[in-house]
Amino acid sequence: MENDKKISPVGESWNEYRKAHYTAEEIAENDLMVQLVGEVIKTRKENHLSQRELESMTGIKQSVIARMESGKTDPQLSTVLKLLVSMGKTLTIVPLELSEERKI
Repeated sequence: MENDKKISPVGESWNEYRKAHYTAEEIAENDLMVQLVGEVIKTRKENHLSQRELESMTGIKQSVIARMESGKTDPQLSTVLKLLVSMGKTLTIVPLELSEERKI
């Protein structure tokens, strides 16, 4: 995805908007959530599972999975862990590497 695309008639790019309206911590949190949910989606697809099949495996409603995957809701950690474990994955805690532009 091209983050320097102009998103408004005044010419502000998404990166410019993010820097102006969000803290470095908020940006890092959002980026991590995107990566985490992206990994859930990738793993589900690699395992050739539909959202309904994942619902059957985990007990997490398909509608909850769909809202999480579309970014309409932030999942609880317990939900993410249940989804990942059911597909043979888990989370690992590692040091956060912030780019120079994010350091404040």
